[in-house]
Parts: sequence; structure tokens; C-alpha cells
Amino acid sequence: MDETANDTSAAERREFPRIQAPIYCRPAHRRLRRRKVVDVGLGGMRVYSDEPFAIGARFEVELFMSDGDSVNCLTEVMWTKPISGGEPAPFDVGLKFLHVPEAGFAKLTALLELSGDSA
Repeated sequence: MDETANDTSAAERREFPRIQAPIYCRPAHRRLRRRKVVDVGLGGMRVYSDEPFAIGARFEVELFMSDGDSVNCLTEVMWTKPISGGEPAPFDVGLKFLHVPEAGFAKLTALLELSGDSA
């Protein structure tokens, strides 16, 4: 069963603020097309998905940074909701970062600081 989250209460529960940043992602080890991350913070991200994921599902995501580097991160699905009309995708998904390699975390932090300054 899918759970939904009120955007305001989800934002209030976040330990780290989320911003829009030039990051793309796709499931790791799969040659699917990359999707732009809707918003991202040090604790997680929001993405659009063609697949409905179960709350608590864990999987690796490959993040593509604006400098061309990529990093694989272990994530957990915190919430999912269908998107009315199915555009830009059928589902909106909130992912929590469970593990980001140290070098990837440093790149993500730097990118978020840079993007946050220009927001």
C-alpha cells in the first residue's frame, strides 16, 4: 500500500533542507534514461518515477553531478504518491539517503552549497 505525505509536514520533518540542483539520477547498474532530481538535500531527494515503489524499499541510485562525475548511493523509499495525469511521470517519490560514499557526499555537499547560494 502506498503512503502519501503532506508536502508541508514532510518539509518540517526534514533534518536537511532541500533545494533544486543540477543533478540527475537513475537506478544504479541499469541503463535506463536519467531523470532530473526534483529537489535534493544531504538527507535525501525527491524524484519522479515510472514505477510505484513500496515504502521501505531499498535500492541503489546513481547520481550524476553537473561536473560529469557520478556516485552510487543506497536509498530507502520514504513516501510515494501518484501524479494526477501522469506527467511528468506517473509517480512522485521521496528517497532517504542511507549511504553515500565519502567522496560522493563531499561532492554533493559542495554542489548543494553552490546551488543554494544561487537560489
